[in-house]
Amino acid sequence: MTKKRGHFMIFLLLAPALLITLTFYLVPGILTGAMSFTNMDHRLTWNFVGFSNYVAMFKDTILSRVFWNTILYVFGTLLLFNVTFGLLIALATSYIAERHGEKPSLFFRALWLLPRFTPPIVYGVIWLWILDPTRNGLLNGVLNWFGQKPVSWISEFPMAVIVLTNGVIGASFGMILFYSAITSISREYNWAAAVDGAGWLHRIRYVTLPLIRWPLLFVTAYQTLSLLTSYEYILILTGGGPFYKTTVWSLYAYNEAFGGYYASYRFGYATALTLGLVIVSIIASVIYWRVFRFREMMSEPKIEVI
Repeated sequence: MTKKRGHFMIFLLLAPALLITLTFYLVPGILTGAMSFTNMDHRLTWNFVGFSNYVAMFKDTILSRVFWNTILYVFGTLLLFNVTFGLLIALATSYIAERHGEKPSLFFRALWLLPRFTPPIVYGVIWLWILDPTRNGLLNGVLNWFGQKPVSWISEFPMAVIVLTNGVIGASFGMILFYSAITSISREYNWAAAVDGAGWLHRIRYVTLPLIRWPLLFVTAYQTLSLLTSYEYILILTGGGPFYKTTVWSLYAYNEAFGGYYASYRFGYATALTLGLVIVSIIASVIYWRVFRFREMMSEPKIEVI
């Protein structure tokens, strides 16, 4: 009787979380999967058409272009900013903390966190002012001061713009994790390397980077999945244009369903696109799991007993 009562109490404690998961995750997921097999549009009628939407995906010439846009956007932002630049900021701030104390380092890190705390629409408007094609824009104002003609940054360098604007925010996430990992390294390792004559760069290469391997791999995997589904800053800055040059997979699915006055409102096709992106994310997760060997990170530590 006591064991049954214990199981009942556990169920009562888990019931609110299970109910929320069922209501807001499981049921919508099932409905989304079912909707992908329909030709539902603005009339909201459930006319099942089998795998027609998935077949249409392979025939969609725009989607093939969108796919390569997504690859360039995800890995360009990831390699240039989310991992590489985030690591450089973490190394710089850890060096400042080591030489000049924690307060200057904290101030520098807080500056890089400001874009993450800014509402997306405000952040987007700031970049629209920076990239304004007239002399009123910040960058063109600088060019004008040097006697140069204004540049239409978004029209001429659309992909570079969305990589830059998303990367500035994404770098702060890596910075936080990498800085925590770097400062958690025991000082004895660096002292021993310094005694052996290793300079700062050699200590980074042979001490710091090997010891923060797991945070580096985690940020790479996590930010890949995050970038695959993000599109809000692209929607604000370019809307996916010009001529689909900055349209990524998630934004393409959004535009098919809710893309304003000119949307096709093909909810069935849009959900099929969404599930296709989920499949791509699962494949990426499995590849990262196997290549990065995350199982080793989650395994129990082996303690040698002498």
